[in-house]
Amino acid sequence: MARDPYQELGVARGANADEIRKAFRKLAKQHHPDANPGDAAAEERFKRVSAAFDILGDPDKRKKFDAGEIDGEGHETGRGFGGGWSPGGFEGRGQTRAETFDGVDLGDILGEMFGGRGGGRGPGAGFGGAGGGFARGADVRARLDIDLEEAIAGGKKRIAFSDGRTIDVTIPKGAAEGQTLRLKGQGSPGRAGPGDAFIELNIRPHPIFRLEGDRLVMDLPVTVYDAVLGGKVEAPTPEGPVTLTVPAGSNSGAMLRLKGRGVPDAAGKRGDLLARLVVTLPEPPDPELTKFAEAWRSKRPYAPKAAPKRRS
Repeated sequence: MARDPYQELGVARGANADEIRKAFRKLAKQHHPDANPGDAAAEERFKRVSAAFDILGDPDKRKKFDAGEIDGEGHETGRGFGGGWSPGGFEGRGQTRAETFDGVDLGDILGEMFGGRGGGRGPGAGFGGAGGGFARGADVRARLDIDLEEAIAGGKKRIAFSDGRTIDVTIPKGAAEGQTLRLKGQGSPGRAGPGDAFIELNIRPHPIFRLEGDRLVMDLPVTVYDAVLGGKVEAPTPEGPVTLTVPAGSNSGAMLRLKGRGVPDAAGKRGDLLARLVVTLPEPPDPELTKFAEAWRSKRPYAPKAAPKRRS
């Protein structure tokens, strides 16, 4: 029976996209196979969590699940199978395990139900230890490095597996660090069908932007005269440069907000980009500025205030 993805992630049905993402990231880190070498239970839990996020992390799939159009594994529910399972087929249908039912490969379904992680039962295993060869192919895992711009905008990325195969992976908009994509049927081959491929996303460090949740943060250098007098400055964004207004009397550490220039969440709503002002002296030092500073220090000394705290 397909599991409830809400229960798998431990979130309420009314949870928002950010709550779902946080729950997934917490569980994925806890049960990731790399953090639990040789722990089959943790690996299985990781697979279930990834499959649950595959449903709830996609707005369209989540709507279909909530409406009862697909189950917790992403399968369309249709009108149902009309009976329970029995070793000879589905009750009331009289079909064998190798046949199909309304276009669904029963061998694949039985392989998912009884094939475990794809290989634990052995190539000749069937039901109750009898022959039948319904073992499902092994799942494969890989890590895919992407740029921050690709995580924000989404797109396609090609990945190569150790067996020589290459696959084009669709990166969803607003992809998160550590998010695992499940590619059904792209794992190792098996008698009951191939296993799945699980692709963990790694966002490369960006030379300008830092990722903090659904927000981006950057340091924005400004001149002394723009900081004192105010002015227009050019600021980079993932989509290209924009013009910002620096208020007069701005100090280093002051934050300017660019709404909607951050990272999209699972529902497609973008966070903000925060530009942290860094007042920068000219290089090489300007003699006129040096004279001005000397006169100012001697005639109008002042105690600097602490830089504003960064927003959490």
